[in-house]
Amino acid sequence: MIPPLLIRSIGVIAPGLTDWPTTAAILRGEIQYRPAPLPPLAPLLLPPNERRRATPPTRLAMEAARQAIEQVEANLAHLPSVFASSDGDLSLIDRLCQGIAQQPVALSPTLFHNSVHNAAAGYWSIGSGCMSPSTSLAAGDATLSAGLLECATQLATECDEILLVAYDLPGPPTFDVHRHFETPFACALLLARDRGQTALARMALDPIRAPQGQEENETRARPPALESMRAGNPAARVLPLLQAIAQQRAGTVRLPYLDGAALSVALGFQPMPSEAPC
Repeated sequence: MIPPLLIRSIGVIAPGLTDWPTTAAILRGEIQYRPAPLPPLAPLLLPPNERRRATPPTRLAMEAARQAIEQVEANLAHLPSVFASSDGDLSLIDRLCQGIAQQPVALSPTLFHNSVHNAAAGYWSIGSGCMSPSTSLAAGDATLSAGLLECATQLATECDEILLVAYDLPGPPTFDVHRHFETPFACALLLARDRGQTALARMALDPIRAPQGQEENETRARPPALESMRAGNPAARVLPLLQAIAQQRAGTVRLPYLDGAALSVALGFQPMPSEAPC
């Protein structure tokens, strides 16, 4: 059985969703959602040289992480992290492939340096001064669920707090025809062991397989524009969970997992309301 965990803080960045307070108001229906271009993202935690080298995925991930850790007191030097991205930096991969295809081969050291899947985690460790371990993972459309389960495992065995950052953004046209992303999206969750401390929400994770013939295995987001965002970006699969948290609505949210399975997330709050399906 997976021990329950707490969500201490949340960071969000996407078109029209600039931070958690704004996003929560939209998810509660207090503000109408209006898509808008992302603002310029400057990872100010980084020294100037690294800031210039940071790619769009790294900037997106670091902005969500910054928002999450600024809401609470967290010991960044000893805060483990999990960075979850289904496909990494597709634009950079495209540039690498084009460089390899040239004669002579044209690859810049900076391009190669940024090509590894844990580049965002590396920049985060530089900017935050973190000396704790970081895990970078990918699991296709199940990436968010895989990230949550990895965090739950580490909280049960190794640490008291951990930062989860899920992020993905559209690639160039050469990749988009094969792997389409609707919009950029990043979300950071500061998670902790449940020791009865104050938190935004309490959640229990349970990987399940849908009953035979049951097609609806994922909780959807509302309104339709946010459902389109959810369905069009693996990191944005977190939106139904965020919507339930914003509305203080206890119950169960289903997130997609591997091989047709789902991750059932049972949400509760303080004081704990009786649970009902979301």
